[in-house]
Amino acid sequence: MPMSDATGQNANGHTMWDRVAESRQFKDLMATKRIFIVPAFVFFLAYYFLLPVLVGYAPRLMAMKVWGDVNLAYLFALSQFFMAWILAWLYVRASDRFDAISKDIIESAVKAGKTEGDK
Repeated sequence: MPMSDATGQNANGHTMWDRVAESRQFKDLMATKRIFIVPAFVFFLAYYFLLPVLVGYAPRLMAMKVWGDVNLAYLFALSQFFMAWILAWLYVRASDRFDAISKDIIESAVKAGKTEGDK
């Protein structure tokens, strides 16, 4: 689809993007993404800041030796790498669904644009 078709205005002065943004499908997609992204972000932020908080307020707990010279603070710091990788993997899995929904939205917008152009 040429860019001029997507940015061109119809008789009501709406571009294709305006029509897509107002559609129920697009609003559902944004809500679905929000359901995943907001809790994942809150979890990441809480987990990330938990290490300095625990080191500051529970230094004896975090200094506890777990294996040789490795203490709980080191393990917690290393676990943040794994947590970030797991969150990234979960997002990649969820984004497959987001992409499928996006493809459907684009296809229906293109169809609607073509039928509108025929009039």
